[in-house]
Amino acid sequence: MDVYGLIGNPVGHSLSPPLHEAGYEERGLDARYVTFEPAPADLETALTGAAALGVSGLNVTIPFKQDALEFVEADALAARIGAVNTVDFAPTHESGFDSVTDPDAPAPRGYNTDAAGVTRALAYHDVPLADADAVVVGAGGAGRAAAFALADAGAEVHVANRTVERAEELAADVPAATGGGLDTLATEVPAADVLVNATSVGMEADETPVPADLLHPDLAVLDAVYAPIETRLLRDAADAGATTVDGAWMLLFQGVEAFEIWTGEEAPVEAMNEALRNRL
Repeated sequence: MDVYGLIGNPVGHSLSPPLHEAGYEERGLDARYVTFEPAPADLETALTGAAALGVSGLNVTIPFKQDALEFVEADALAARIGAVNTVDFAPTHESGFDSVTDPDAPAPRGYNTDAAGVTRALAYHDVPLADADAVVVGAGGAGRAAAFALADAGAEVHVANRTVERAEELAADVPAATGGGLDTLATEVPAADVLVNATSVGMEADETPVPADLLHPDLAVLDAVYAPIETRLLRDAADAGATTVDGAWMLLFQGVEAFEIWTGEEAPVEAMNEALRNRL
């Protein structure tokens, strides 16, 4: 039996176990998905132990996404984003590693599937990205993944963030991107084709990061928030006639991407989506 899982702290709220196990069941794979919650200081020990125990792959969440870069062989995208959310203990890598006592030992491979979560969610809803004008609200981890994903898909990206310096720093890392404060939304959103909310605004309260009067019918709006599934931003976007993509699609497709990395099989998207939405 193959064992996959999620490492983070906390992880009790995670929807990844039913999402992935629905995929294993649909594909007839002898596999399980479990959660691990090591102390924040014990990431290296946890990864070493997982490799030694024969764990096949791990998703990585808060607070470990950035620190995991130190202990994996990150692919180019994860390195550019600066975060890893999927680790593959592939057969081509020796079981177990110790980056301190044996620096030549091969590390597991690290990926960032949050980026694919953005692009695959939009593609599923027939939103074209090549030559699109895209606005990303937020310059944190989700914002970085979204900005790189959209730029790599051929979009011109503008990052708007409450702290202007963080938006400008992210824009400097992303090809041909621009950055500014939230006040730039007033000029950028009316001309945009795609809008991604990569902040937590709308999760705790019925609030939106983007004024409703900026939204328009030619816009596709992806909100990374999935609890609640219908945020105020998405309600406003629907009222404006825009295409709406809720955050569960992004959550789904980052998991789908990880599933395919680990198993080498095409993920059963519909079965995984049904399992996810049954838990929301």
